Order: sequence, then C-alpha cells, then structure tokens
Amino acid sequence: MKDIAIEVKDVGKVYKLYDKPSDRIKDALGLGRKKHYTEHHALQGVDMTIRQGECVGIIGTNGSGKSTILKIITGVLTPTSGEVVVNGRISALLELGAGFNMEYNGIENIYLNGTMIGFSKKEIEEKMEEILSFADIGDYVYQPAKTYSSGMFVRLAFAVAINIDPEILIVDEALSVGDVFFQAKCYHKFEEFKKMGKTIVFVSHDLSSISKYCDRVVLLNQGVKLGEGSAKKMIDTYKQVLVGQYVAPESEEERLLDDEKLREMAAKGVDGSKLKKGSAETPGAAENPELLEYGSKKALIKEYYVTDDKGIKTTAVLKGSRFTIHMKVEMLQKIAAPIFAFTIKNVRGTEITGTNTMVEKAFLESVEAGEVKEINFTQEMNLQGGEYLLSLGVTGYEGDDFTVYHRLYDVLNVTVISDKDTVGYYDMNSVIEVK
Repeated sequence: MKDIAIEVKDVGKVYKLYDKPSDRIKDALGLGRKKHYTEHHALQGVDMTIRQGECVGIIGTNGSGKSTILKIITGVLTPTSGEVVVNGRISALLELGAGFNMEYNGIENIYLNGTMIGFSKKEIEEKMEEILSFADIGDYVYQPAKTYSSGMFVRLAFAVAINIDPEILIVDEALSVGDVFFQAKCYHKFEEFKKMGKTIVFVSHDLSSISKYCDRVVLLNQGVKLGEGSAKKMIDTYKQVLVGQYVAPESEEERLLDDEKLREMAAKGVDGSKLKKGSAETPGAAENPELLEYGSKKALIKEYYVTDDKGIKTTAVLKGSRFTIHMKVEMLQKIAAPIFAFTIKNVRGTEITGTNTMVEKAFLESVEAGEVKEINFTQEMNLQGGEYLLSLGVTGYEGDDFTVYHRLYDVLNVTVISDKDTVGYYDMNSVIEVK
C-alpha cells in the first residue's frame, strides 16, 4: 500500500551467547558437533505496520526488544528471520553519540551524520544554520566530540536528525537527556512534524509523552508483541506487565478480534481503552461497565463513589469546590500495610493527579482478614472544566516486592463544571493585583 511507511513482517532476532571467547572461535571454525553457545531470542515473530503521518510509540520493560526493533528498521541490525520494508528517508536518533566520531568536532560530525543519512554536502550546508541554532551549544561545536557532555551529544545529534528534513523520524529514549528547555524545544518540533504529515516512531519510558504524542502504541515484552492500540489501553496493559498481573488473551482469535475492534473504533474516533471487560458491580450512569480490573484479590474494592461539598453523591463537581472520593475495601487475607490510592487521568490516559495513604502518611497499619476499611480522600477541585477518569487501587509491599491486591482502572467518569478555565491541566487560583 502506498500509505505504508514501515512494514515489519514476522521479524525475529536471535543472538548467540558464548560462555568464553574460545567457544566463539570454535563455533566460527566449525569445530566439534555440539553447540558452543546458547540462543537468546531478542525478538520473536513481531509484526507491525506504520502508516505515513502516524506517530507510533513502542513501550515495554527493559530487555523487551524496543531498541532492537528500531535498529532493524533503520538497518543497523539484520533480522534473523522475517523482513522489514521502509518507504521513505529515515533519520534516526538511536543511542547517545551513535554515528559520532569522537575525534571530529561538531561541524565535522554534522557533515558525517548528514552524509550517512544520504544528503549531499550542499544540502547539509543549506541546513547548517538551522542545525546549529537548534543545538545551541555555542563554540563547543568547534571542539572535538570527546569533550562533549551527554547533554551536548543529544542536542547536536537531535538537531541533525530533526532538521535534516526526514520523511520518517525514529527516536529511542534520547530525550531523557538534556535540560527541560531543550526537551520542550524537541517536543515542539514533534508537533510541527506531526502537522507536516511526517512519520514518527518513538520509544520512551515517559508514559505521559507516549500518551500525549502517539496516535497508536505497540507493547513489547521479552521480545514478543503483546498488543497494539490506543495509548491509553496499551499503557494500562503495560502497568499490568510491570506488576506481573498481565493475562494474555485466551486464543489468537481473541487477540485478533481485539485488534480488529481497535481499528474499527479508531476509524470512528472512539477511544479503544474500554475493550477489556471488568466486573464493576451494578454500574451507574457514570461508571464504566467494561473497566480494566486486576490484582491478587487479597483485598477487594467493594464500593466506590464521589460526593460533593454537601455530601451528596455525584460525578459532576464544581471547579473550586471541595469533593470526596470514597472507597470501601474488604480484606480477604491479612496484609501487613495496605496502601489505598486514587488517580485522575484525562481522556487520553495521561495521569493528571493522585495520591495514596502511604505518601500522605495517613494509614500505615496492619489489617486482618475480614476487616473492612472505608477510605475518604477529600480535596479541592482545581482541575480545568472537562471530562476525567478516576482509577482506584489497593497495593502494598510483601518484603521488597510491590504487590497489587486490587486495581480498578477508569472506574468512574468525573465531570468538572467550570465557568473559568485557565491554561493547562489545573488552575493555580492566582490572586492578581494591577496597580
């Protein structure tokens, strides 16, 4: 298809791991019949289609294969199996200082990087002023790269990658380096790229950035693609993976059906985050009947609701007023120190605010099996007017291990009613004086 920028078909990558250097030599020379190595499958049967103009995020735990798939797409690595088809000129920012010659100065490295991407000397010269202005590293651009700080590396590398006018931009976690002003400049450039219809593939552990910028997200785990869909759905699934609570679809047909539903909903502009069915009891009008629910179930959230400043149950809260989030939790087993929490997210899945009893030092006690605890979080509503999603959780530590006992994602829709919205997510309630 003409609108496909990148197509990854059944890609696998296997590394040979040797116990000692002599085993590598024996294997290279074909000595002996037995294998002198063990196989590590960095990727297994990964499929991915990225269309022109999409911003696609790839998330997963360390060692899940995120960087490997990007290196295969850019041609740095060759897949062991499968194939990758790329339509368009790629500019990649994969690793700090990748493609830099440490003995060259900044100007020389700009020419080196530009040439590697496929530009002529004249084309690079035409872009030189923009690159230097974006990097903003001053006279260091005339010094050898080996004298650069990590921040200077990423500034210059990103300036080359993003100003060289690629059709496809691939970024791997590079923006976690550099100061906040540079990061803001980079994300502004992302917005420009998206408006220009460029294709962006973005790997990051910053889930807020993934949620904000990505049209679609792919989740990898231990070299296997667990799923793809809306940022909100995949981030919620990723959080299950992090705490060992992910449950795979029962069959390939079920997974494919989920993907098909996601595509249909995306085409209609519907958020695909509510496909996984939960077990909310007797949902009301503002409750999600198909919420995401998981946990070991050593404790259960039995009841939850919101009240306004008059104590009346509601899901519409007036901005500037006080409101309370209520939870009733039943303990099915003895728990050393349960942590009760809430989170409020926007409709894209970005966590806006939240807290828990451990942070607030409100409850640090042990509980017995059969006990029922009622938890009330009372605060002032300073969020801007709009729609928000409330998530609830009961967690804790068993030894050094973080454990989820019961978690309910997006359990309630909360509407904030406002006649004055300022900039951003919340109102600082400024007192203004003009003299």
